[in-house]
Amino acid sequence: MDATRFVPLGYQQLASLSSAAGLTVPAGATHVLLQAEAQTVRFRDDGTAPTATVGMPLLVAGAPLLYSGTPSALQFIAAATGGIVNASFYRAAG
Repeated sequence: MDATRFVPLGYQQLASLSSAAGLTVPAGATHVLLQAEAQTVRFRDDGTAPTATVGMPLLVAGAPLLYSGTPSALQFIAAATGGIVNASFYRAAG
């Protein structure tokens, strides 16, 4: 995150990703810090559900992703069995 201060609004883990799933976004959330766990996960935010082979990869070994689009538009699916997404929600302070 940059010098902007963020207020934490909650956390969610998606652990069952054999089919596309979205987040339950807290009111006021404008940013989501995303991290894949156990396996690579794919996501899309354009209204189309990702598949195990199509979508932006969120890599297990990669750095967390700070998403600042429309959090409620995010959908995730595991690229391999066991994929998990950890999401922390924030809003900019002030």
